[in-house]
Amino acid sequence: MITDQIIQVLSQHWLPIIFAAVVAWLVRNRYHNGLNKYPGPFLASLTDWWRFMDVYKRRPELSHIALHKKYGPVVRLGPNTLSFSDPDSLKTIYGLNKGFIKSDFYVVQQSVVKGHSLPSLFSTTDNDFHMQFRRCVNSAFAMSALVQYEPFVDNTTKLFLKQTERLFIDKPGTCDFTQWLQFYAFDVIGEITYSKRHGFIEKNEDVDGIVAYLTKLFLYVAPIGQIPLLDRLFLKNPIYLKLSEWGVLDATFPVAKFARARMAERLPELENGEPVLPTSEKPTVKSPDLLSKFLAAREARPDFMSDTLVQTMAVSMAFAGSETTAISLSAVFYFLLKTPSALARLRKEIDDAAREGRFSDNETGLVTWHESQTLPYLDMCVKEAFRLHPAPGLPMERIVPKGGLEIAGRRIGGGTIVGCSAWVLHRDERVFGEDVDAYRPERWEVQGEGDEARVKAMNGQMLQFGMGSRTCIGKNISLLEIYKLVPSMLRRFEIRFDDPNSEWEIVNAWFVKQNNFITRFALRDIVMPEKGAKAAEN
Repeated sequence: MITDQIIQVLSQHWLPIIFAAVVAWLVRNRYHNGLNKYPGPFLASLTDWWRFMDVYKRRPELSHIALHKKYGPVVRLGPNTLSFSDPDSLKTIYGLNKGFIKSDFYVVQQSVVKGHSLPSLFSTTDNDFHMQFRRCVNSAFAMSALVQYEPFVDNTTKLFLKQTERLFIDKPGTCDFTQWLQFYAFDVIGEITYSKRHGFIEKNEDVDGIVAYLTKLFLYVAPIGQIPLLDRLFLKNPIYLKLSEWGVLDATFPVAKFARARMAERLPELENGEPVLPTSEKPTVKSPDLLSKFLAAREARPDFMSDTLVQTMAVSMAFAGSETTAISLSAVFYFLLKTPSALARLRKEIDDAAREGRFSDNETGLVTWHESQTLPYLDMCVKEAFRLHPAPGLPMERIVPKGGLEIAGRRIGGGTIVGCSAWVLHRDERVFGEDVDAYRPERWEVQGEGDEARVKAMNGQMLQFGMGSRTCIGKNISLLEIYKLVPSMLRRFEIRFDDPNSEWEIVNAWFVKQNNFITRFALRDIVMPEKGAKAAEN
């Protein structure tokens, strides 16, 4: 029989058959979708294991910068993946109504609760779902809502200033500044979300090990996301998830447990197995925190905004609300300490504002959002830190819609994964100048009418919060924290490196976190308004 003959041939020649199959697969990858015409590492054109290993080494942003310098505006990073550095590609890939969807790299980042993945605003690949979800909660994150959240940020910032003085002034130890800033960001987002801090600052410790867990999770997400199928073998293994759903195992991500526990403090129904949200009685929340707004969205749109989606929003706030903000705050302070001339100019701007009576708080040193917006050099320093050290360290992947599209003058086939890296775009010498590796806040200064177009072009190429309809929804909250804390800390403290010659260590695990940023603090007398200066009004 023919079946017996086939089995006999396979048994006798299995090794060359497997070899031929592998070669055929590699050749198919090499010429997939016509991408062989785009330059890049040869191995990257054959298998995604090349980019897996590149990301696994924890510094892929350096590889991407070097590859674009070598090969130009389009680089092939995988059999089906292209990286673009041409500014013209931004509006196409991330623009509105272009039909691009996020790749499965984002599915890997979905939290798991009771055996089920929770697609969030950030991690969903369904644009229609994202549009409806965002419409429900968008008003809670609008710039106009900042004034409602500022008292929450003030509470945590005042405590942070007080604890910094208590723990690090006239004490023999040093401060792991990146961790300390992440504690701050975590407690701020806790207070904004639930009207209650998590306790990181009070205890000066990683509550429930959640920061350590997030670090490990991103170390997993970054490389596994290059071959998302691997996630189905590990954290989202169907058998493992089914056992979790049945209660045999617990596959719930600790960050989801963390958020759920915080919600249970406000909504005891969680502990009783009842629906996550009350459906008949209106929530009795005195302050307009995010959870109260999510509850209101549930009442307004019960057809869409389910109990699960409210929990998903709470998980998202804990998941992403601290990491990126802490990274950006660390970058601002680190580059200022590494650039004494910039630090001196910023401190002079802050002290001059204080002498002119432009700050309302002359006791704790707290700076309001409105007051921070009158400090132009502060704005330049923050933007330059965003440019030089954006939090996301990998291309923000999108899938070209069926039928293909033209991107920056090149026809790209449907189904191709494309993306841009903030680290590459932020170092475009044509846009930012030849000294792109230097921290120079003055590049953001408009020096005459003809200079406005140059600064506008720089702003248009900044990708630290994403771009288009999938721009980070928490962008305004992050900016609120950064623009308040930086001048408040500089009013209150002298900050210096423990070792002036030390360099921080960078770990790119999707978000580019910093280690070995060790500092010491000295108390600083708050500069008071001079006689005759009009005090700022609250």
